[in-house]
Amino acid sequence: MSLTKIVKINALASEHALIKQAAKVITSGGLVIIPTETVYGVAADAANNKALDKLYEIKQRPKDKPFAILIADMEKVNELASDISLVAYKLMRKFWPGPLTVLLKAKNGGKVGLRMPENRIALEVILQTNLALACPSANLSDQPAPINFAQALKDLNGLVDLAIDGGPTNLGIESTIVDLTVEPLEIVRHAAIKDEEIIAAIKSKRILFVCTGNSCRSVMAEAYLRKVLKNQGRNDVEVASAGMMALEGMGASEETRQVLARQGMDVSDHRTQRVTKELVDEADIILVMEKIHEERILQLEPEVKNRLFLLKEFANSVRNYDIINAEKISNGAKIDDNKLNISDPIGGSLEFYEEVFSTIKDAVERISKII
Repeated sequence: MSLTKIVKINALASEHALIKQAAKVITSGGLVIIPTETVYGVAADAANNKALDKLYEIKQRPKDKPFAILIADMEKVNELASDISLVAYKLMRKFWPGPLTVLLKAKNGGKVGLRMPENRIALEVILQTNLALACPSANLSDQPAPINFAQALKDLNGLVDLAIDGGPTNLGIESTIVDLTVEPLEIVRHAAIKDEEIIAAIKSKRILFVCTGNSCRSVMAEAYLRKVLKNQGRNDVEVASAGMMALEGMGASEETRQVLARQGMDVSDHRTQRVTKELVDEADIILVMEKIHEERILQLEPEVKNRLFLLKEFANSVRNYDIINAEKISNGAKIDDNKLNISDPIGGSLEFYEEVFSTIKDAVERISKII
């Protein structure tokens, strides 16, 4: 076999032609050495059996030991894995892109190891191929993982089609591997991310407030909960808001800004965002303003049913609540849904905005004591 073709790419520069060249090799069934922030790897189309057979051969690796898969967007997670837990979303949100490999239940049975690398060259190669890439470390099995280009090419020169020299890796240590197919989860490889960081991320909570346009009610709730948590000295809770029909990138309404400013809260930097499957999947608790919001979120993602509440329902009925193991609970007699709705103040007077904020403020104060 002829020697491997080598291209040198500056990670800080735009070298689209070379990236496209590498991507074309992979989409044609070839193998390419690429840098990541951890170690150098050998990338192949994860859906190309011939490429995978060649990868197993040059790695001298048994075929009952699957390769980790590199991806560049969250959509690929849903394509490749099933029964994705809330804990999985927590870890992916916290550490991706970055040196974390998560083991999830594969769509076709067994397990699949997924990672979204932080290295720009690796990400651009994946994006250009529009594929999920099998990418073990660029060394023979049982040999140390290479942290620079010379080490990566040492044993594989002539065995792969193309090699990208992207300079030394940033971290020089392999990714941490967490198995999320078992309960409790298992840290399979203790590496780039410390165990305590994994545990802290799991224990963190994410609250998502939802209204219609993400310009008033959910903004009020988000801002006030942030204020309460800050006063409590807490940094273990993330707070976000979104709207079912939001126009992306708009600001909070003028009345909302005025009402919150009177309470010492500045939301001038707020930008609206639309509710997505990803946003609700990542939330420990989803708190909505009206029954219609609850219904539409369930249409979008039925699996979040036990984490989805009307804000007033949650504030009125919850006493002792375990965020991680959230379950719908009731305080007995059914409350009229209309009484649980928080009215939309859009188009109303400033006084009406004040009334709506007072209702939200009361509910948020109550839930802040139990989250």
